[in-house]
Amino acid sequence: MSLSIGLELTDVDASAELTETTARANGFSFGGVHVLRSESAKRRTSTNTSVGSQSPFSSTELLLSNAANAQFNFGRVAVGCRDSAKLAGTCFKLAAHLGSAAVVATLTKKLTNGDAVNADVEDAFARVAANLVEALSYTQLLLDVALDDAGWNSWNKVRCLANHNKALLVALRFTQDASIPDHEVVRWMAEPVKLVIIPHDVFLFNKKNYPVLSKKHQQWVHRLMDLNSSIQFVVTAPSRSPVSEENGGLSAYKIYMDHLYKIRPEPGVVDKFAAGYDDYLQAPLQPLMDHLESATYEVFEKDPVKYQQYELAIKAYLTDRLPRQKDFHICVFGAGRGPLVDCALRASSSVPGSNVRITALEKNPNAIVILETKKQERWGPQVSIVFADMRFYTPTEQADLLVSELLGSFGDNELSPECLDGAQRVLKPDGVSIPHSYTAFISPISSTKLWTSVASYNDVKHLETPYVVKLKAIAAVGGDPVPLWTFTHPLPGVNVTPGMRDFNLHNERFAKVRFVADRDVVVHGLAGYFESVLYGSVMLSIHPLTHSPDMSSWFPIFFPLRGPVGVRKGEEVVVRFWRATDERKVWYEWGVGIDRDGREVAEGIVNVGGRSSWIGL
Repeated sequence: MSLSIGLELTDVDASAELTETTARANGFSFGGVHVLRSESAKRRTSTNTSVGSQSPFSSTELLLSNAANAQFNFGRVAVGCRDSAKLAGTCFKLAAHLGSAAVVATLTKKLTNGDAVNADVEDAFARVAANLVEALSYTQLLLDVALDDAGWNSWNKVRCLANHNKALLVALRFTQDASIPDHEVVRWMAEPVKLVIIPHDVFLFNKKNYPVLSKKHQQWVHRLMDLNSSIQFVVTAPSRSPVSEENGGLSAYKIYMDHLYKIRPEPGVVDKFAAGYDDYLQAPLQPLMDHLESATYEVFEKDPVKYQQYELAIKAYLTDRLPRQKDFHICVFGAGRGPLVDCALRASSSVPGSNVRITALEKNPNAIVILETKKQERWGPQVSIVFADMRFYTPTEQADLLVSELLGSFGDNELSPECLDGAQRVLKPDGVSIPHSYTAFISPISSTKLWTSVASYNDVKHLETPYVVKLKAIAAVGGDPVPLWTFTHPLPGVNVTPGMRDFNLHNERFAKVRFVADRDVVVHGLAGYFESVLYGSVMLSIHPLTHSPDMSSWFPIFFPLRGPVGVRKGEEVVVRFWRATDERKVWYEWGVGIDRDGREVAEGIVNVGGRSSWIGL
């Protein structure tokens, strides 16, 4: 895949033909041109003319005048007053009619006090934009904003007034200022950036007089390249290039941007494994209610890291016990197609003197077939196969070690607590569970892409449903994820009868945590993670700070809010989270509030009573 780079000429009233000819001659793949000549724009927005902002255009007024122009060039409009906002709308409709892929709008100044409504330019443009994006489907509307704090606030105001419409996108403009704080730059990673504009005066000249970007600008470019492969870049420059013909002229900018693309950091193991799944919403598995397909088992079995950690944990357990015990009965519950059985056998073979017998229990009748085949062909009498639900299984022999892989993206969201409550009856009084414990973590996040994807379903149910997502286009709000609660196994004194009234109350949880915003931001939802102690110091984690290297079995979980919530720098985001249960199901409820100078403005609780999403027991 190659980088898409365009050219926009800064010459006054540069024609579409000149732009296309110059761009193609220098290797650029598209161009940008004003829809309307500058004098025509001034005349149509002047209070001293009878030509209205919405009157039909004459061909002499236009720079983007036919379908051939529009096929290569995006359109550009400038908005500096209420009438020019209306004019921009008319230009947008023309560009859409001609087939232009996008129109980029620049907000140039505040409206004057002489305007009747005394509104500023964001208000005027947002109203026009809201109507346009609802009416037109193909041509995209982009707002040209600077990468700095003022640019984000301008963008945020417009998109809020336009009701967070997913058709309104960002054309992000670099400035010469390379000192913008990282937390302000990161904020853009959560926004729908479609185009990155790099003016020619942002480039520096190296010792050989070739254009280059500062180290900081290079970092920003690479972050944006990594964010989304569909992001396009455009260089703005005069037709008489600041770069000498000897050094390539305008093509030097294209060559340099291609160079940055080629030297961008290689994706990691997880990114390669999950290519194509960035910010893709997936429903969490319900393995207790549903039987997993063979293909699902196969995907999870391709993660060597998880099973290496399980093997290390079992080996550590056997090593600790070996001085006083040689024979071990290990129960693998939820055995699936047997990867944990293999882990236990390998761990035992690496601990001289340990003898293990394994009971592999599974409730999926289709997976049982695979387990029986492996017993016959590989495992032999050392492994016993049991077809049963672990919650109701009555053992004929107590076990020293109970091993399971029931963890979900939030730790407990695939009902590991409920399953292991019943399963722990197989353990001896000094029996051990692997995993020993798991902790759920939460973090408020900003992500326009995720929220608009959920909101596009146009119903409450989807906005009250958690999703497993490989998070990419997000920005964390208020620092690192914090713990909500922990489950530990085995749990002494628990003897449950599933289905009985209040049998699962001990697995309910509530937590209230706070995050301080380090910049103005919009919260779209909550990101959930987990850490698990398998045994001793052996862990599994998808927490961003402690993530098990190269582990791909779990993506984080996203809990959307019913509506985006604006937060000012220094304000506290108050997160409330519940894990609730009845006789038939488990569900989560969540909500946020904003603490402004000690007075909290709270949003409504999401998914009350599990009305939209739940996990069946």
